[in-house]
Amino acid sequence: MSETSQQQPLTPAKRKFLAVVDETEECKVALRFAARRAQHTNGLVSLLYVIAPADFQQWAGVERKMREEAREEAERALHEAARIVNDIVGTTPEFVIREGRASDEIRALIRDDRAISILVLAAGLSKEGPGPLVSLIAGPTGNAYSIPVTVVPGNLSDEQVDALA
Repeated sequence: MSETSQQQPLTPAKRKFLAVVDETEECKVALRFAARRAQHTNGLVSLLYVIAPADFQQWAGVERKMREEAREEAERALHEAARIVNDIVGTTPEFVIREGRASDEIRALIRDDRAISILVLAAGLSKEGPGPLVSLIAGPTGNAYSIPVTVVPGNLSDEQVDALA
């Protein structure tokens, strides 16, 4: 299930940078990098929030309430991320909310929106590894992406991101 909450008109010459929004600290690094790259290339930023599918087998009313709460959380996170992007680029990014497995929804969005030219992710800092999305990209199915993927270290400061982007 997919839905685009907000879209901007896109000219063919503009690059669109896709950043995945979640609750991790490294997400802010990826957002800043995508926003700076868009700023420097006169591009646009698209923000994707993927709602994990609910494994819920109870009453329909409870499931509906859980979905509403997940959607509200997605919208809150996207608006918070949009403030970061807007402060840098001066434009409101595109919002996309999808429900499913993150890796599947990222691939589907890239396939559906040909204007997306670069996927930006930040590597996690935990002992468990760089995070599930970065691990997936680096793994055997990583070649399933039809666009370049930029992975930035999740521990970069704002100044370091600005210098790199």
